[in-house]
Amino acid sequence: QNLLQICFHLSGTVTEPATTSEPAMTYKVAISFDRCKITSVTCGCGNKDIFYCAHVVALSLYRIRKPDQVKLRLPISETLFQMNRDQLQKFIQYLITAHHTEVLPTAQKLADEILSSNSEINQVNGAPDPTAGASIDDENCWHLDEEQVKEQVKLFLSQGCYYGSGKQLNSMFAKVREMLRMRDSNGARMLTLITEQFMADPRLTLWRQQGTSMTDKCRQLWDELGALWVCIILNPHCKLEEKSSWLQQLQKWSDLDVCPLEDGNYGHELPNITNALPQNASHNPDSLSRPRRTVFTRAIEGRELHWQDSHLQRIISSDIYIAPACQQESERLLFNSQGQPLWLEHVPTACARVDALHSHGYPKEALRLTVAIINTLRLQQQRQLEIYKHQKKELLQRGTTAITNLEGWVGHPLDPIGCLFLTLTEACRLNDDSYLEVSDMNESRPPVYQHVPMAAGCPNSSESYLSLALEVALMGLGQQRVMPEGLYAQDKVCRNEEQLLSRLQELQLDDELVQTLQKQCLLLLEGGPFSGLGEVIHRESVPMHTFAKYLFSALLPHDPDLSYKLALRAMRLPVLENSTSTGDTSHPQHMVSMVPSRYPRWFTLGHLESQQCELASTMLTAAKGDTLRLRTILEAIQKHIHSSSLIFKLAQDAFKIATPTDSSTDSTLLNVALELGLQVMRMTLSTLNWRRREMVRWLVTCATEVGVRALVSILQSWYTLFTPTEATSIVAATAVSHTTILRLSLDYPQREELASCARTLALQCAMKDPQSCALSALTLCEKDHIAFEAAYQIAIDAAAGGMTHSQLFTIARYMELRGYPLRAFKLASLAMSHLNLAYNQDTHPAINDVLWACALSHSLGKNELAALIPLVVKSVHCATVLSDILRRCTVTAPGLAGIPGRRSSGKLMSTDKAPLRQLLDATINAYINTTHSRLTHISPRHYGEFIEFLSKARETFLLPQDGHLQFAQFIDNLKQIYKGKKKLMLLVRERFG
Repeated sequence: QNLLQICFHLSGTVTEPATTSEPAMTYKVAISFDRCKITSVTCGCGNKDIFYCAHVVALSLYRIRKPDQVKLRLPISETLFQMNRDQLQKFIQYLITAHHTEVLPTAQKLADEILSSNSEINQVNGAPDPTAGASIDDENCWHLDEEQVKEQVKLFLSQGCYYGSGKQLNSMFAKVREMLRMRDSNGARMLTLITEQFMADPRLTLWRQQGTSMTDKCRQLWDELGALWVCIILNPHCKLEEKSSWLQQLQKWSDLDVCPLEDGNYGHELPNITNALPQNASHNPDSLSRPRRTVFTRAIEGRELHWQDSHLQRIISSDIYIAPACQQESERLLFNSQGQPLWLEHVPTACARVDALHSHGYPKEALRLTVAIINTLRLQQQRQLEIYKHQKKELLQRGTTAITNLEGWVGHPLDPIGCLFLTLTEACRLNDDSYLEVSDMNESRPPVYQHVPMAAGCPNSSESYLSLALEVALMGLGQQRVMPEGLYAQDKVCRNEEQLLSRLQELQLDDELVQTLQKQCLLLLEGGPFSGLGEVIHRESVPMHTFAKYLFSALLPHDPDLSYKLALRAMRLPVLENSTSTGDTSHPQHMVSMVPSRYPRWFTLGHLESQQCELASTMLTAAKGDTLRLRTILEAIQKHIHSSSLIFKLAQDAFKIATPTDSSTDSTLLNVALELGLQVMRMTLSTLNWRRREMVRWLVTCATEVGVRALVSILQSWYTLFTPTEATSIVAATAVSHTTILRLSLDYPQREELASCARTLALQCAMKDPQSCALSALTLCEKDHIAFEAAYQIAIDAAAGGMTHSQLFTIARYMELRGYPLRAFKLASLAMSHLNLAYNQDTHPAINDVLWACALSHSLGKNELAALIPLVVKSVHCATVLSDILRRCTVTAPGLAGIPGRRSSGKLMSTDKAPLRQLLDATINAYINTTHSRLTHISPRHYGEFIEFLSKARETFLLPQDGHLQFAQFIDNLKQIYKGKKKLMLLVRERFG
């Protein structure tokens, strides 16, 4: 409403409709513009954001869409020029009256200055006009609220890049890229403001002082910041003074101590942006003399790069630039054999040029340079194949090489492969807005691509940009490269690889793309040490498991032989496998320094091993039902995977796939699962593994599923797979259980065979570890008299050796339960001789065993009790336990167990006669000794408890005829010895006289 445009100034009111919770609101909006750019905005809503509020946008769109609804006026200065003096006076007075509260002080101040002849305002001709627009020489740029940009960045950084603030900062970076693409000069301004706040982050000083590294999320933001500056410095059409100013600022930031370093860990640095790989053999990446490289170093190095090269200019300016018919010697290197132009620059640097063109709104030029770079990479790949063919025999004989690429493209700070891939795929993206729609799962739909033929006039115009995108991604991911040093750099390699693969998975593979895939996979397999999938690679090469998993799944429906060949080749992890020599040294330009004693610090090794496992699992799943392939995969797993827990995971995976609930079992895959399980058992037999028990139980389950022969086999070869305890308590016990017999529907001969194997195992284990296995052996041999006797003899022989009283009591109880009371008594006697119960151990776990042993001997007869009591007296010094035994022995007559050939007299035993007299005397002595021990350091809060203890002692003292005299004497002695404890002795007198 009320739209008015006075020259370059637009104003109006915007009404926001009422909602259920808010009434309708009207806001005054004013916009200034200049040469198609909004240069300033104000709105009554008070919105604080780096983006325009909805009301400013609404007013702008209304003006664009309905120009005829807007009143147009001349600049206000022109209107004032048409007025005479009376009209001007009237105009000013009405203006002041309409806004007197706001403008009156200003009006008076201006009036005073105009009336003063030497005021500053009178020294200048004319007066400002906000509606007239800027001069043609003035710089014009889009409105940007600088303070708001600073505040927002500061706020997001203060939140530690968490709670969505990292996403917000990334969206600000995306906004910078959008500005650059629109050729908006605010792009560099906004990035400068962002960088100032990043450099002012107080955590930088803290991290430096503490020597700690920043979080991954922060690190990634700094990387993007550095990459954006490279992009701005490489702007092909920026003014020299602008570039100089930015470089000056970048150098200032880079020189600050707190400026983050490029590799994030003060370690191994990559070659500089303007140099290709070093050509001298003496290059040593471990050198300590490397210059400090910050996140801005690459951008600063961009000062050396220009766009004036005539060959480069021809590449980016024409689709039909081909080799001239008559080439000079110097021109021959600039084209391939088909006459296509090449761009022979350090690859990441060349790709940074592509990113700069693409980011600054030159998509055609970016595409042309991308094609030239890919043609160069193809030629390089071809030459590397030729080099390898000449060395193949020698390298295969050695089995190792020192040839490597010093600089990996995947995980590189400039993300060269991602840049080329993005440039090519964006040219193939369907202009369909529906891909931006958000599904019910709140996820945006993946982009849809179509084949776009290369520009007409190109020698290979039959190719499409989409197949080129796939090809260059495969080249980059398959590039052999040595693992960089440091956690951050290694983590970045993994992260960048996953990002590229997720983009590749968005491509729908049609015939043309499948052909590209097959062709490139064959080249990678034949690439020797220059390919990560070549036959011989450097020991510290980045593994190809994740990449190979993608290739395997993508190729499997089209070329299964090639997909398995690739995946099996990629299964290796050379850094964990033995290296016998330093390898080939004939190509110093590709050499990495070999220090035989240095074992590299692979911080991401756990992740890499899990990816290796994932690749193997993917192959196992795909090969179900194919005996030959499964056998080959099994051999690869056994050769290359070195982690027992991962092999166990693969065994479990194979078992699940082999035994689906809804269809029949795959016996070949089941046998693979068993073989992997057996390997895990052998690997973990002599090492500590917290999952070992679970692994053993699983293996028995797997062997059971395979069949009775597998069970017999693991029982017979137990000593190579299990500890004696595992073999008896888990393996053999499960093999002969009722559940197993039912599961396998075993007939009598099969049951007997299993039982016989289990008994043989039990006796072998009992001989090897009687302490742990004697009881299990007896249990397993119960149904075979000869074997049972042998197990019993092993237990008796071991009793004199290292068996504990607890182990012996357990076996003794078992013997009684099986109906062998005399044997139980013998073992209990041996156990008693191993025991020692002190006076204060009245809650010892062995007390129940002692009471049981005494009850057993009492039930057998007087002779057995007489044999045990001396052992009890010698081993047990706890008065309460002894008095309990004594009481139990006097309650019933001995010999009530009903042993054949023995008769019980039926008489109760007297404490005055042997064997109980010895026990009585020992009990009284124990009470006396315990009393003195307790009184040595008794506190008043234990007095009551002590009096109760004396009451129990009196019960035992009173058992013999002269017991009351003995107890009285005992009490008198206490009063005499401990007369200093007056309060306690008073309590003793009160209770005992």
